[in-house]
Amino acid sequence: MTIEPDVIVVGAGLAGLVATHELVKAGRKVLVLDQENRNNLGGQAFWSLGGLFLVDSPEQRRMGVKDSEELAWQDWQGSAGFDRDDEDLWGRQWARAYVKFAATEKRDYLAALGLRITPLVGWAERGGGLADGHGNSVPRFHLTWGTGPEVVRVFLEPVLEGEKRGLVEFAFRHQVDDIIVEDGRAVGVRGTVLEPTDLERGVASSRTKVGEFELRAKAVIVSSGGIGHNHDLIRKNWPTERMGPAPKTMISGVPAHVDGRMIAISEAAGATIVNRDRMWNYTEGINNWDPIWPDHAIRIIPGPSSMWFDATGKRLPSPNFPGFDTNGTMKAILSTGHDYSWFVLTQSIIEKEFALSGSEQNPDITGKDLKLTLTGRLGKGAPGPVEAFKEHGVDFVVSDNLQDLVAGMNKLSRGPQLSYEDMLRQIRARDQELRNSYTKDLQLMAIANARHYLGDKLARTAKPHRILDPAHGPLIAVRLNILTRKTLGGVQTNLDSQVIRSDGEAFPGLYAAGEVAGFGGGGVHGYNALEGTFLGGCIFSGRAAGRALGKTLS
Repeated sequence: MTIEPDVIVVGAGLAGLVATHELVKAGRKVLVLDQENRNNLGGQAFWSLGGLFLVDSPEQRRMGVKDSEELAWQDWQGSAGFDRDDEDLWGRQWARAYVKFAATEKRDYLAALGLRITPLVGWAERGGGLADGHGNSVPRFHLTWGTGPEVVRVFLEPVLEGEKRGLVEFAFRHQVDDIIVEDGRAVGVRGTVLEPTDLERGVASSRTKVGEFELRAKAVIVSSGGIGHNHDLIRKNWPTERMGPAPKTMISGVPAHVDGRMIAISEAAGATIVNRDRMWNYTEGINNWDPIWPDHAIRIIPGPSSMWFDATGKRLPSPNFPGFDTNGTMKAILSTGHDYSWFVLTQSIIEKEFALSGSEQNPDITGKDLKLTLTGRLGKGAPGPVEAFKEHGVDFVVSDNLQDLVAGMNKLSRGPQLSYEDMLRQIRARDQELRNSYTKDLQLMAIANARHYLGDKLARTAKPHRILDPAHGPLIAVRLNILTRKTLGGVQTNLDSQVIRSDGEAFPGLYAAGEVAGFGGGGVHGYNALEGTFLGGCIFSGRAAGRALGKTLS
């Protein structure tokens, strides 16, 4: 190493870059370690859609959305359901601070770095049906113009400038195995040097050892991410009593290096780990027909109109509609004893309502191509990546008639064979409700409610029509798998991102930020996320760690 660092940052994802950026602003020297190569700077954030949770923003106001910090805090509390005195002690405080940040400083902080957002505000995670329960009362999902790579860029560029100035040094292919603690203080890390690689971003790399290292600094920040690709650890921590049995089949929404190793390593050093059973996995996962990492999964971000059936062919009960209640729907699906479900929809619905998570699945917005964005999102036909999945994806069935559609679904089934007659009866019953402008069908009520919001009417919610109307065909079925993604628990921290020891006191010299810390405090989300809150949690907690150390280090 060419510098004598003030701080060692373990993990070059978004939280680590934000912390490093703040430390460079304070004139500190930073050594950033990562087990992957330079191509992977930015970590999982690079692959994200770039959604940001903002409250009472100019974009909301222009769309006629009336939001407030008070309403957002009501939604956050109703969703989080904090109920653990010890484990939620700091998570609650982080949540209150984060909602305030989202309603005040967050937009300006990012804009000053050059980040811009699109004008249409999305309405994600619409909730479980009660005003004081889970879900967003109003649209708050602000999409970054440039998606995840742009969120990474605005922090990476000043960090790379710090590298040129001699304030930052990177040590890639350095896998931390231990945190060095002396006299109760974290003073460095030791671990394994992995063989060099020039693999492209996201591709699984080897773990062949070529050396060892021991490095020291005045403080250590752990920003190594969660457990999203470690299926064994996910199953070990799975909340069976609350959610039902862990799925037998999982596909991965994050690269292989998202392994959760640093959670156990931090615990071995004396850190408190909380809320291990809280995680955020999706029910709308599809196998990537052009994968980058093993078991590469993409999430469908749906509008509200697709009919949703469990593996037995029974329509999911209210409020388990597309885009409403992730964990509630997960529980309903797993209660059948199977780990998959089905969307049934029309070409008209897929064209208007299907979006795909991931920066690489949204080349128009990722590439900041305004013309392509307008023609692809507001013009006729589905976006190109969606049509590619419809054509090539192993989870898709397309047919001009329901009988052949059900036959195709049965070929993909990992469980019971579906009855054409039962499917026909349920779809016809739903279609009958469209004879009037009012209905007893709660999903159709939800669709009407969505179309009262201009953003949904323009770009995210199809005009109600009969599923079996040939004019809106062909019919489409999608097998939905469980997609692993986010860790909602982890290393407990105070509001400076300083790790809490097992005795409840702050751990001298040890900090944690991002997903490894449950996005702040060991669980800022509680049991449920409101979406657009993960990148923001990395930014907020990384900023806290960097600013605290920038001020206090001598």
